[in-house]
Amino acid sequence: MNTTPTVRCLIVGSGPAGYTAAIYASRANLSPVLFEGIQPGGQLTTTTDVENFPGYPNGITGTELMMDLRAQAERFGADIKPGLVTDIDFSSKPYKVTVDGTESYLAHAIIISTGATAKYLGLEDEKKYNGMGVSACATCDGFFYRNKVVAVVGGGDTACEEAIYLSSLASKVYLIVRKPYLRASKVMQDRVMKNEKIEILFEHNTVGLFGENGVEGAHLVYRKGEADEKMVDIAIDGFFLAIGHTPNTDLVKGVVDLDEQGYIKTIEGSPKTNVPGVFAAGDVADPHYRQAITAAGSGCKAAIEVERYLSENEL
Repeated sequence: MNTTPTVRCLIVGSGPAGYTAAIYASRANLSPVLFEGIQPGGQLTTTTDVENFPGYPNGITGTELMMDLRAQAERFGADIKPGLVTDIDFSSKPYKVTVDGTESYLAHAIIISTGATAKYLGLEDEKKYNGMGVSACATCDGFFYRNKVVAVVGGGDTACEEAIYLSSLASKVYLIVRKPYLRASKVMQDRVMKNEKIEILFEHNTVGLFGENGVEGAHLVYRKGEADEKMVDIAIDGFFLAIGHTPNTDLVKGVVDLDEQGYIKTIEGSPKTNVPGVFAAGDVADPHYRQAITAAGSGCKAAIEVERYLSENEL
């Protein structure tokens, strides 16, 4: 006798996308089961204040915002469980989902909302000052650095975009570039070069940060390993990482179509993937915006598409 529970909608991951999907799926009577993963609430729980999420005019902490979304999903009957989905067997329907390597579920529809992880330099100081001057999202945290001095690490389009965005708020922006050139597109390079508030530090590596109650400066090395290598310290109030994100897609690699960067490809601007009954929401399928509100919106879309899919297939 098969005792493996069968669910109509299973949600993998818990950030704004996962919780919003759970709210909509619950209200559609789909009885969703959501597994929170290793970081319940997702990336937002590592940030301090969130001031750009609609409905919170005075701002809210990332953790409180996620707790609110979670409570709203539970209010409508979502079954939110601790646990990490470790495997999905796509070879037959309903799909077999393994949690923590042991527990199994069968799911008619799955929403992947596992997010993306910001790449860091790997410095101990990044952990030490996380939320105290270190950020991986200029559009999330730039507002807190009005009329202050900040640094952005990176030489690609994202780094240039972040530097330009921050220049509209900060008094000065250092762009710390490891190589002697920018990797960004010509248009972005030109914009950065023409911006009087941005100073590019080519051939500089960040080796540490310093400050009493938050970031007050960065230790850099100019032309590391060369004969003219020298230490350089800069005074800054904020340190922004812009060296890319890694989408958390190991679970679906080889089955669900991914783009060159590893993000889940969705069909026709919808949350549908190439696998029937499998949908993607949030940063795992979004290399461009990576905002809580866009993630929440995509979670809503995914739940609506799941409801349609189950209805059309009489599941």
